[in-house]
Amino acid sequence: MTFEIHPVAPVLAATFSSPQVQDLGFAAAFCTTAAFVPQLVRVLKLRSAREISLPTFLLFSAGVFLWLLYGIYTGSRPVIASNAVTLILSVSILVLKLRYDRRALEELEP
Repeated sequence: MTFEIHPVAPVLAATFSSPQVQDLGFAAAFCTTAAFVPQLVRVLKLRSAREISLPTFLLFSAGVFLWLLYGIYTGSRPVIASNAVTLILSVSILVLKLRYDRRALEELEP
């Protein structure tokens, strides 16, 4: 089986790798990453993480870790930067969940 590259593909690749597209990626990364800061601040302020689902945050953190690896392998600076910071924030929330919610591990039981 052979694959042919469409004649427009190189033009699109050049267009999508421009500095403006990188800036767009960094702006999107900032927004999605910064969205976790209020949650972390709230958990710290209330010293409670009861409302946070442990299975959800575990799965989310695993996904963020995989996106970080993807960014590293592809050399995508916006993906690397955003997922490195998001991983730190989500793991911080996980640690606080386990610290403040004594019954957190019960959420993992079937």
